[in-house]
Amino acid sequence: MKKLSMEELDRLSIQEYKQTEKSPIVLVLDNVRSLNNVGSAFRTADAFRIAKIFLCGITGTPPHRDIQKTALGATESVDWEYCLNTMEAVEKLQKSDYQLCALEQVENSIKLNDFSPEKGKKYALIFGNEVFGVEEDVLKACDQVLEIPQLGTKHSLNISVSLGIAVWDMMVKLEQF
Repeated sequence: MKKLSMEELDRLSIQEYKQTEKSPIVLVLDNVRSLNNVGSAFRTADAFRIAKIFLCGITGTPPHRDIQKTALGATESVDWEYCLNTMEAVEKLQKSDYQLCALEQVENSIKLNDFSPEKGKKYALIFGNEVFGVEEDVLKACDQVLEIPQLGTKHSLNISVSLGIAVWDMMVKLEQF
């Protein structure tokens, strides 16, 4: 076994990435305060060819050195849009026939492992503020609220971790690999 070199990984250039088909998933960051979390979202979005990221409310936007620190240049490859508030993004996505899925701990949430996305549909995964979570009005507008089951005492994951788990799970279930 040997570690692969950068050449062997056959990475796309930014222009090739921009022209390639994207997954049927967009991300919505609802008032995410940590610029490192924003950068991590971009990096994960690039890894899974996410169509777009919506940065809402107080969520920081590129260019910013703290976003770049974790994004490692993914702000150049992944499309993004800023919305003054999250409901603005929600309404745009609803008009474009996206299924809205918030990741949050609520009554009657669906365990992520029990959720079965349908091929041919588009999905928006919504991640909330590190302290307050996804806004109530946004939750009410969602088609589903998904929860990552946890066994420890904290019942809390950093949003960059939640985002990575949720995107990977959706990509596997939608057979995007």
